[in-house]
Amino acid sequence: MARAHILIYGRVQGVFFRKHMKDNADKLGLKGWVKNNPDGSVEAIVEGNIDKIKELVRWALTGPPLAHVEKLCVEWMSYKGEFDSFQIIK
Repeated sequence: MARAHILIYGRVQGVFFRKHMKDNADKLGLKGWVKNNPDGSVEAIVEGNIDKIKELVRWALTGPPLAHVEKLCVEWMSYKGEFDSFQIIK
């Protein structure tokens, strides 16, 4: 089990990025959250199987059809097991 802090930059707000990320995380059995940041980026904390997290990161490199990802940063962290589901937060 692993934990990742993900930051996605580019045209990633107003294109349903968070909803698509939640849908993908749910399908992969991952837990955590995703939110929009004031600087226009999208941020997520994701926990679960490391291979499933890597799959979500691969998806996030392009995101949903209307998105244009310019940069994605991943920081790997120790698993904490603090989430019950994957949520979109404000």
